Amino acid sequence: MEPPDAPAQARGAPRLLLLAVLLAAHPDAQAEVRLSVPPLVEVMRGNSVILDCTPTGTHDHYMLEWFLTDRSGARPRLASAEMQGSELQVTMHDTRGRSPPYQLDSQGRLVLAEAQVGDERDYVCVVRAGAAGTAEATARLNVFAKPEATEVSPNKGTLSVMEDSAQEIATCNSRNGNPAPKITWYRNGQRLEVPVEMNPEGYMTSRTVREASGLLSLTSTLYLRLRKDDRDASFHCAAHYSLPEGRHDRLDSPTFHLTLHYPTEHVQFWVGSPSTPAGWVREGDTVQLLCRGDGSPSPEYTLFRLQDEQEEVLNVNLEGNLTLEGVTRGQSGTYGCRVEDYDAADDVQLSKTLELRVAYLDPLELSEGKVLSLPLNSSAVVNCSVHGLPTPALRWTKDSTPLGDGPMLSLSSITFDSNGTYVCEASLPTVPVLSRTQNFTLLVQGSPELKTAEIEPKADGSWREGDEVTLICSARGHPDPKLSWSQLGGSPAEPIPGRQGWVSSSLTLKVTSALSRDGISCEASNPHGNKRHVFHFGTVSPQTSQAGVAVMAVAVSVGLLLLVVAVFYCMRRKGGPCCRQRREKGAPPPGEPGLSHSGSEQPEQTGLLMGGASGGARGGSGGFGDEC
Repeated sequence: MEPPDAPAQARGAPRLLLLAVLLAAHPDAQAEVRLSVPPLVEVMRGNSVILDCTPTGTHDHYMLEWFLTDRSGARPRLASAEMQGSELQVTMHDTRGRSPPYQLDSQGRLVLAEAQVGDERDYVCVVRAGAAGTAEATARLNVFAKPEATEVSPNKGTLSVMEDSAQEIATCNSRNGNPAPKITWYRNGQRLEVPVEMNPEGYMTSRTVREASGLLSLTSTLYLRLRKDDRDASFHCAAHYSLPEGRHDRLDSPTFHLTLHYPTEHVQFWVGSPSTPAGWVREGDTVQLLCRGDGSPSPEYTLFRLQDEQEEVLNVNLEGNLTLEGVTRGQSGTYGCRVEDYDAADDVQLSKTLELRVAYLDPLELSEGKVLSLPLNSSAVVNCSVHGLPTPALRWTKDSTPLGDGPMLSLSSITFDSNGTYVCEASLPTVPVLSRTQNFTLLVQGSPELKTAEIEPKADGSWREGDEVTLICSARGHPDPKLSWSQLGGSPAEPIPGRQGWVSSSLTLKVTSALSRDGISCEASNPHGNKRHVFHFGTVSPQTSQAGVAVMAVAVSVGLLLLVVAVFYCMRRKGGPCCRQRREKGAPPPGEPGLSHSGSEQPEQTGLLMGGASGGARGGSGGFGDEC
């Protein structure tokens, strides 16, 4: 049994056979021609662009043509090229007045130098390849242009928030772009979603214009119903434009603010600088009273003073300032400010008052003069009086040392240490920068007070003659005491640094035996009396070198005395009987030399000398008594 489609197969067989015969008869037959053309080409205005048209496959001979599709639908031929072997012969036909003109490169691609918005068309490439057929492809060229800087023109008039409909806010312009940009509006950086249809709360209108260059300009106008909160709002617009490859960017305009008209709702009135936290101002200062309402534009201000419930108008201006130069205590009182705003609601309080309090402090008065003289060990009370507002506080000090608070200063059992300057200081606790002082000097009258630097004992317990010592005597009193010494050479009395009222004198001398006996006295005196002090030295020993000389002198004197006595004694013995008898007994007879018989007399003489040497017992008296 035959299949159901057997008759159809039988009918198609002759056709296949015929096709095979035709192909065999034309061995050079080629495949159908195809083109490679990008359907969309994007370029920035001013850049060059190349439109590619490449036939696929191998074709030894073909004709390539470029056509431009204009707005009427006509297709003028721009250029053509014929492939002859391996070379392409190019011919330009109609450049359409383009500058620079269209060009065809060696590969048959259409070149547009410095692309313009007018080049934004469809370009058709047609290739005729004989038996391979004809192929056609279209390339769409889009030219992009970045618009100029975004400009905004705000409404420079005064816009009222009391209007119940939208008012023109500003106009935004974005010029010479392609394609046409889009404009959006912003308030305080937040995008405003406003419709394009008219609306009481707000809307915007737009208008696009094509310039002679072919570029597009867009104008957008914003309308809003304003509120008082918009007085500080910042507005601006932005132009959004397209770039090749689906990219986008934006250009923002400068920000701007609006001038609004809104009625006053609150009024403030206060004392400007200088003032204290408690609201006091100092007498003599220049004071400003400041009044501010929150309406716009600034209303007129009336500044006045209330006296006996009557307004004394002091100034009328648009600033709300009242200046009082060299304010006095008599200007204390109630001051007022009134805002002249006729658009304000009926329940708004347009007047404010304040109390101006002028602080003052008169010079201080003391119950005593600038100098107070009191006798030693006496007492006194000094009173300090002051007038001021607010109530002043009084404090007494001496040499920056606090003595007490209050108007009275009590001085009792006065000593010389009480001498000095006493200060009464008045201050206002609520006005720290306002204070006054008054002072007096206390002079204590009395006989001198004497102090001395005592002599320190020597390490070995005694002074020696010739030791040098410096004695110092100090005194104080009023009138200033005079210092004198019992011996000449004392220095003049001079004040002691750092010790008020004290003077001192010094005396440098050498210790003598007389000082050990009498001492040295220092005396301080003034018209009220005197004080005296005696410096004692105790035992004073002679100097060691003088004692040695004295001993030596005594020894020499005694030696000389003994020598004189011995000589005198010998001289006396030489002329006595003893000497004569000895000479007569041992003397030779006259005419015989004493030494002529030395041989017979030598032993006798020797014996005599020895006898004399041994004591001479035979001589009667013994020793050296018989010899000279």
